[in-house]
Amino acid sequence: MNNVQKNLKAGLAGAVITLMAASSFAAESAAVKMVPDTDVATLPGVALTQKLADALPSSIKSGGVLKVATDLTPPISFHADDGKLIGIDADIAAALGVILGVDVQMTDVGAGAAIVPSILSKRFDISISGINDDLELEKQVDVIAYMYDATTIMTIKDNPLGIQAMTDLCGKKVAVPVGTFQGKMVEAASAKCATPIDIMSIPKMPDVLQAVRTGRADATVNGYATSVYTTANQTGNGKGLQALPDIRLAVGYLGMLTAKDNPELRDTVVAALQQMVDSGAYETIMKKWGLGPLAVKTVKVNDAANMPVD
Repeated sequence: MNNVQKNLKAGLAGAVITLMAASSFAAESAAVKMVPDTDVATLPGVALTQKLADALPSSIKSGGVLKVATDLTPPISFHADDGKLIGIDADIAAALGVILGVDVQMTDVGAGAAIVPSILSKRFDISISGINDDLELEKQVDVIAYMYDATTIMTIKDNPLGIQAMTDLCGKKVAVPVGTFQGKMVEAASAKCATPIDIMSIPKMPDVLQAVRTGRADATVNGYATSVYTTANQTGNGKGLQALPDIRLAVGYLGMLTAKDNPELRDTVVAALQQMVDSGAYETIMKKWGLGPLAVKTVKVNDAANMPVD
């Protein structure tokens, strides 16, 4: 679903991070305290685990708050009709708050491109968002693999252009979120086209989908989970969207991000997530959002070398 992977030299990185983070502030939503719904709060394994609470970094324990960055991508995280922040990430974040005995404050940073800078600049402790893991990303941050995903193509309903493969996108208008794994895939595919793909880079995923709905774009290359969910739960104005489920490319991980110099938080979150996996709570949350087949069995860190699998 959403990621930023740039290998920057140390001297340039700080300036770029500052500029990108600053440019995202205006688009940020207010922080939301995540409180688990009853169906999550009563799951086995979702209970205060003092050993894990004690293992948190002292800064988080003393403040009692875990600051989480996210980006809206249904069903990973999005707003319900009443404005409530919901989705897989919202449920997992709320459950982590119970297990670790802290308030989880989740902030929509407004665009996927702001996620990595927000972690590197220490504005947030962790991201819980649909970030595609890869080796370049792991050079910048630690990546906790918390679900699988793949990439597919979305068109308007009934696929009137008959798109069946990445090669069919040559000469077409394709919308992608700025700075994403999928955007890189489209750029690579376009380089092989006799007629290049007309790539429309758009900051926010909902606006990417809307571009296809309204005919501004012919298709989008998008995360499999988001595409399947969007097909089943149409939202927005314009024509309905359709995922092409037979196209399942670059199967890999989605990851939570923590700073490289914060192993205490990384390891504590890994242990809390594994507790949810072992108790069945995690799989229940995944099934709730229709993505049970994308559930991991073991929570791994920086495992992109073993992924993606075509």
